[in-house]
Amino acid sequence: MRYFSAMHRVMALIRPPQSSFELACAAQVFGVERPGLPTRYAFGVCAEHPGPVATLAGYDMLVTDGLDALDGADTVVIPGWLPVGEPPSPEVVRALRRAHSRGTRVVSICSGAFAVAHAGLLEGRRATTHWALVDEFAERFPRVQVDPNVLYVDHGDVATSAGAGAGFDLCMHLVRSDQGARYAAHVARTMVMPPHREGGQLQYSAPPHPARIDDGSLAPLLEWVAGRLGEAVTVESMAAHAGVSARTLARRFADQLGTSPGQWLLAQRIAAAQELLESSDLPLEAVAHRVGLSSATNLRRRFRNALGTTPGAYRRAFRARPR
Repeated sequence: MRYFSAMHRVMALIRPPQSSFELACAAQVFGVERPGLPTRYAFGVCAEHPGPVATLAGYDMLVTDGLDALDGADTVVIPGWLPVGEPPSPEVVRALRRAHSRGTRVVSICSGAFAVAHAGLLEGRRATTHWALVDEFAERFPRVQVDPNVLYVDHGDVATSAGAGAGFDLCMHLVRSDQGARYAAHVARTMVMPPHREGGQLQYSAPPHPARIDDGSLAPLLEWVAGRLGEAVTVESMAAHAGVSARTLARRFADQLGTSPGQWLLAQRIAAAQELLESSDLPLEAVAHRVGLSSATNLRRRFRNALGTTPGAYRRAFRARPR
């Protein structure tokens, strides 16, 4: 987990033809002031050649900042890199390497992973990109461990995401890591989207099973579980409440959420623990029991496995910040 100063500077590096949606993923999360929420991010856009930049949507954007704008960034976002067969210029590669060497976080959305890989920032590391580009990415960068079955991969200093929709998930994950669960939840509410999707979920759901047209939405079950995290909810009790077998429940979770019931339940408990650590002074034992993790020891273990930090360190980091 990385901590930044109160005003975190995010700079998007774009190039023609730019995907306006992928750029909007970052701009909407990092570049919008929200009533009732402290402004923690300053967002800007730059290009190797300032001036009009063509987009895939048929209009040009006027970009006034060049590569030197990366020198003042805390996070650099590359919201796509098209066409992927054209590597970044030596000037762009040097600018990305220079930023990374100063401690700037480098983030890619969708095909932006190609630019990050060309800069050598993914050598020997795990990364992802859009599922349709995985084979080409693997062929071009054999020393990168490309994972086609996740939404995003975050190493702290470098992060990559799958298709454009997963760019939202990665950006929200970064906000959650930077500012805490409560801040991220507020941002998510203003965009009317879920506050968090685990990076390990599949990029796309499996096709529905036509022979089982009785399969319904998981939404009622998820709501039922959310109100009972402090209870002894298990995968078996979830299946029983839904009136299906554990195997059918697992298939529905894979189809609709791209994860397993157990992984989803654990993620909800950890998210609830984050909220309590930020908003209360409850002892760790009480927090653990309220979210169904049985003990402070189990809470510490699960927290470290999921977030790479301890509940105490998380509380100190985010309880100390002005609200």
